[in-house]
Amino acid sequence: MKMAVVAVGGTFDEFHKGHEALLLKAFEAGEHVKIGLCSENFVKKMDKPHITAPYSQRLKDLRAFLLRNGLLERAEISSIDDPFGLTLSDSSLDGIVVSKETERMAQLINRKRSELGLPLLRIVVIDMVPSDNHIPVSTTRIRCGEIDREGHLIGK
Repeated sequence: MKMAVVAVGGTFDEFHKGHEALLLKAFEAGEHVKIGLCSENFVKKMDKPHITAPYSQRLKDLRAFLLRNGLLERAEISSIDDPFGLTLSDSSLDGIVVSKETERMAQLINRKRSELGLPLLRIVVIDMVPSDNHIPVSTTRIRCGEIDREGHLIGK
């Protein structure tokens, strides 16, 4: 059964096949999707092993994907400054969509929601999207020049 409102979050840098799968699952799971896009300050705190595109570029790429897929009207994008985003303050949320890599964070969110007296979120987990060599597609691998955004290996 489709939920009314689900949350999903990410940096969405080098917008790739894994991001697409995560977002498509969120729109499959919920009528309305609240997307938390990591702010510049939050990205700096993450200590990523590579540069990250500016917020404005990541927002543009995210909006372009939503528009191409006819999903923009069902989405609400907001900047988030920590891993919890709006999940600890928004009582309208019914669920959260995460990858296997971030499933533990969703469980932590539910523990904190319980402590705050908020209803628990239904957690929907997707598998990581594999590249041609079966290792998950990731922004880090794209930024290192190993794969492209579709998960195809780049010959050296």
